[in-house]
Amino acid sequence: MAEYKGIKGFKVQTVSTDPAASAIAGGTWASGGDLNTARKELKGAGIQTAGLVFGGKQSPTAGYAQTEEYNGSSWTEKNDLNTARRSMGGIGLYTAALAATGWVSTAVTNNESWNGTSWTEVAEVNTGRQAVGSSGTQTAGLIYGGYVASAPNHSALMEQWNGSSWTEVADLNTARNGLSGSPAGTTTAALAVLGSQSGTLVSNVESWNGSSWTEVSEANSNRHDLGGSGTSTANLIFGGNTGSVSALTEAWNGSAWTEVSDMATARDFLSGFGASSISALASGGDTGSAVANTEEWSAPALFSKENLGQVFYNSTSDAFKVTKQSVPAGTWSAGGSLNTAVQNMASVGTQTAALSVGGYGGSPAAAQAVNQEYNGSTWSEQADINTARYGLRGGGTTTAAIVAGGPAPNNNLVESWNGSSWTEITEMISAKENGASAGVQNAFLMFGGVPPATGDVNTFYWNGTSWTEGGDMVQAKRNLAGLGTYTAALAAGGETPSVTANVESYDGTSWTETTNLNTARRALAGSGSQTAGLVYGGTTGSNTAETEAWDGTSWTEVADMATARSTNGGAGTGNTLALSFGGESPITTSTEEFTAATLNSTLTAS
Repeated sequence: MAEYKGIKGFKVQTVSTDPAASAIAGGTWASGGDLNTARKELKGAGIQTAGLVFGGKQSPTAGYAQTEEYNGSSWTEKNDLNTARRSMGGIGLYTAALAATGWVSTAVTNNESWNGTSWTEVAEVNTGRQAVGSSGTQTAGLIYGGYVASAPNHSALMEQWNGSSWTEVADLNTARNGLSGSPAGTTTAALAVLGSQSGTLVSNVESWNGSSWTEVSEANSNRHDLGGSGTSTANLIFGGNTGSVSALTEAWNGSAWTEVSDMATARDFLSGFGASSISALASGGDTGSAVANTEEWSAPALFSKENLGQVFYNSTSDAFKVTKQSVPAGTWSAGGSLNTAVQNMASVGTQTAALSVGGYGGSPAAAQAVNQEYNGSTWSEQADINTARYGLRGGGTTTAAIVAGGPAPNNNLVESWNGSSWTEITEMISAKENGASAGVQNAFLMFGGVPPATGDVNTFYWNGTSWTEGGDMVQAKRNLAGLGTYTAALAAGGETPSVTANVESYDGTSWTETTNLNTARRALAGSGSQTAGLVYGGTTGSNTAETEAWDGTSWTEVADMATARSTNGGAGTGNTLALSFGGESPITTSTEEFTAATLNSTLTAS
């Protein structure tokens, strides 16, 4: 008889706490010693067990000069700054730090160096500002972004410190203030996270490589005046203001942001620093008034990793459990932004390897030929399709794809992708625009769409050589979602011409009506298979963020996207991994990734 280890590859473990996806996922905040002086708009430097905070204010007073040192449990007052101020940049360690720029009655250029005992004024920055991002050490640091005294106030400027002077280097792509940086970063590897522009939240996250800034995956929650710790590849952000003070914490692993445990005290204008994303310190801030609270973030150095299908015994709860995926508990998180904002494009691939082809967008908005490829974190432009158009649909992979259809006079055009270029191939039997598709490059299905204006019932199959007409749909429709393969497809939602919740299933020969969506909508995206799929977005008359999961029998409403949108692109695998990109909200570059949650569920006898 086969043993469990022989079947699954691992033994039944005995553990005192449930397994976690990563050390970060098991991280928690704990109370630390209070500051001696409650304040907000303070800055700091160092690590969780050896830190420094300085400056700040208590409304409505002017800036403070107080400096305090943390030993891992309590704060001790040290020598004051020479210039009392608030919202400066904090760089370095508790024995070797910089306090750069800040605000007195206006933005100042002051720069002071800390030697573990006292502050000394050193070379001033070139441009005075407050609420900057910062990274590096006392002898090699960066400050970037910030709020300057003149309109439009938010800045993209970056300056680099070499231990004796400041030099202006490459600007951020998006000007902002109230951002978080990477306190433990370097002058060649830093992160600029979120912030605001004239009161409007900035969603962008940018990574610095020593010569230029590049946009990377957006955080899950936009906010300003937040705290942060860590490096450009292992970063933690916490607190801030989303429209109200927040306790949210997110971890960055170099490619994606994950929500982890919240702080106990929601606040903005706080000090945050730490060596990595597994160890951080948050102190002070504003909850409506200045506070002295300190919290310590720690992730376990040792943890038992979740493995799908792993059965284990939790000795604390005295229960047998199993690690499994839960689609209903899945969530959307921000992915990298498209380079060109488009809607009504062809979509191809999976969550980590996708294409967005053609569409409508640009400036001025028009039919697009752009072909954008996603690698799981960023989009890059590839060779354009031969004929710019929107309302086309696609299938396949990032190295072997097909796109077909579009508006007249190009609505029966078909192009094939080999990973480097597009080639026009045999046209469809008749025109299709705003239809749906399923399958791969040489086994591809197109169905529904226009003409006629009220929607089409026609189904066309491509076998790699020629097109064949398949069985008609039960309902004529357009602007529907398609998912699955050429012999096992689903057609979901759309308009007939009224918005519909109708879903039909295709077996390679004929269509059959099956369980309706919970919410009727058109211009939605879909991905997955005939027995495990997702649909997301669309419009009911107004754009929606709603997501529904299909298990082969019924539709279940799951987590909404962050951005309500229609005519968006969709790619993915089953109902556990999906990608939504672009669309109209208005026309956007936003990308979101859906991932089913991994849960540890108690086994019960029946």
